[in-house]
Amino acid sequence: MTEKENCILEVRNLSKVFDADTEREKDVLRNVNLSVARNEFLCMLGPSGCGKTTLLRCIAGFESYEGSVLVNGMERKQPGIDRVMVFQDFNQLFPWKTVEKNIQYPLKVNGIRDKAELKQRTEEVLAKVKLSGQEKYYPYQLSGGMKQRVAIAKALALKPEIILMDEPFAALDAMTRRELQEELLRISTEEKCTFLFITHNIQEAIVLGTRVMVLAEGGRIVEDEKNVIARPVTPASEGYGEIWERMHSALYK
Repeated sequence: MTEKENCILEVRNLSKVFDADTEREKDVLRNVNLSVARNEFLCMLGPSGCGKTTLLRCIAGFESYEGSVLVNGMERKQPGIDRVMVFQDFNQLFPWKTVEKNIQYPLKVNGIRDKAELKQRTEEVLAKVKLSGQEKYYPYQLSGGMKQRVAIAKALALKPEIILMDEPFAALDAMTRRELQEELLRISTEEKCTFLFITHNIQEAIVLGTRVMVLAEGGRIVEDEKNVIARPVTPASEGYGEIWERMHSALYK
């Protein structure tokens, strides 16, 4: 497979302007160019306000912008099930729906009505996130970590080609965060899916990413490298200290 054929996502000259008030505008993203390979796990670091979340929202089709977003060579301006986003907020689930109904809702919206298929997909994705048997629970009965597992399961059920994750573990305690990192690593190796993952945690980026990137103001890419450290990655892994220092320097220079 050629490099072009292996490219699943391409962002070309993407710019986004927000109206800060009635008199002036703010360039959130300026001429961002990015290519992501199929099955890559790209972790994106950057200071608050540099445009990381806005970039993901543009890729997801939630924002208008200038430039192009291409998936498999085809331009995408609107949301689609080929790109699914998982947010940091625990409240991304409908509180009045059970776990099962939360997972099945977007499937029904996208035309899947067969009860057997809905049940099968629900059971499959709950098993993947280790929540089998929790189908009838409501969000208020779940911990923060369990809610994020359901959100990941909800995304996986759509069988997307790209999963966009905006600091999904930031609000979790350290132990739960580590557990979900391990689960996501396992899922990423099992699923034929590409991940774009925003984090403020350098260690998390190195642990999860097959590629790590640092963004500066306006979405400018100031560091971008393949992570060749053998998994599972720990601070004791060979090469960990060196890549951590490079990412830290890029973030705070």
